[in-house]
Amino acid sequence: MKINRERLASVFTTLCEIDSPSKQEGRVAVYLKALFTEMGAEVFEDDSASRTGSDCGNLFIRFPESGLAKEPVFFNCHMDTVLPAIGVKVKREGEVFSSAGDTVLGSDDKAGIAALIEVMRTLQEKNIPHGPVEYIFTTCEEVGLLGVKALDPSLIKAKIGYALDSSGINRVVIGAPAANRITAEVKGLASHAGLSPEKGISAIQLAARAIARLKLGRLDPESTANIGVIEGGTASNIIPESALVQGEVRSHNVKLLQEHTAHIRSTFEEEIATWSDPEGVVEGRPSLDFTAVDDFPILKLDRDSAVIKRVEAAAALIDRELHYVVAGGGSDANIFNGYGLQCAILSTGMDKVHSTRETIKLSDMALTADLIMAILL
Repeated sequence: MKINRERLASVFTTLCEIDSPSKQEGRVAVYLKALFTEMGAEVFEDDSASRTGSDCGNLFIRFPESGLAKEPVFFNCHMDTVLPAIGVKVKREGEVFSSAGDTVLGSDDKAGIAALIEVMRTLQEKNIPHGPVEYIFTTCEEVGLLGVKALDPSLIKAKIGYALDSSGINRVVIGAPAANRITAEVKGLASHAGLSPEKGISAIQLAARAIARLKLGRLDPESTANIGVIEGGTASNIIPESALVQGEVRSHNVKLLQEHTAHIRSTFEEEIATWSDPEGVVEGRPSLDFTAVDDFPILKLDRDSAVIKRVEAAAALIDRELHYVVAGGGSDANIFNGYGLQCAILSTGMDKVHSTRETIKLSDMALTADLIMAILL
């Protein structure tokens, strides 16, 4: 079933040139509401904005069954993009789209949205029967999956779905790790660095000692850890009384996730507990405020699960070979699976995402649309 490739390209370009950095997705939501309402869909926005800080809520689009008795299915994309994302202008050279300026392109995740629009337009124009389908467009995915975390899963009728949010083509992500977001606030004691350094406690030095003892990067075949942010101090001549350290642990194994997180906690605690005052002149002791928050749960889908069987059947329908992979990142799909909804991740062809060198090919977007249509049929 042929889609209109140039119409797909036009919608994709329009979407990319609507600024929608995280927490400012409202303009894209307005565009999508109008478009899908004109297509006869049920369209509604949830009340998640009060919890995410976005200027709009998550957007739900429902198309009823049209002559084909199939199990309902949902598709998910996020409306936000990473920075720099203000004033995006799309450059097209043949099949390849990129940013014409110093911004990202926005194919993450607007390529998926454009493909979903084109698929439904094609089905309607050609009166092709399809089962019930829901599109779920979330906010604030790029800043901690905030939109989907604030979503009420009871609003979703389908029990299986696909998130269109991965690089490459013909890839199905069936596994992704869980993650803990870590914050360690080390508190010391300020003092003049030149006049009385012995009366201070350097929070930065204590934090640095703890970090130096940590194993970071690839911890084992299933786990990684990273310290990504260090903040502290107010001036070069003041012993810093506070240091904020932020990082994460990811693992495909819940037990290992807990063990690695506990190791980071105990390392910081030991540095605080073993601090000593050799001069005996410090009026106080250092302290630690450590938190580890569940960021997202594990995504793990069996090859015989309903969501994988459906995409396999779809691929066979269009003679497509798919590659099933385990990824290292987290996405809305992790949260959907945590809600008890089977959700695999489909690639869309986007490349060099989260950079100003981001590109995507029209041919790859068309391949994505073809697979979506086959899933519906």
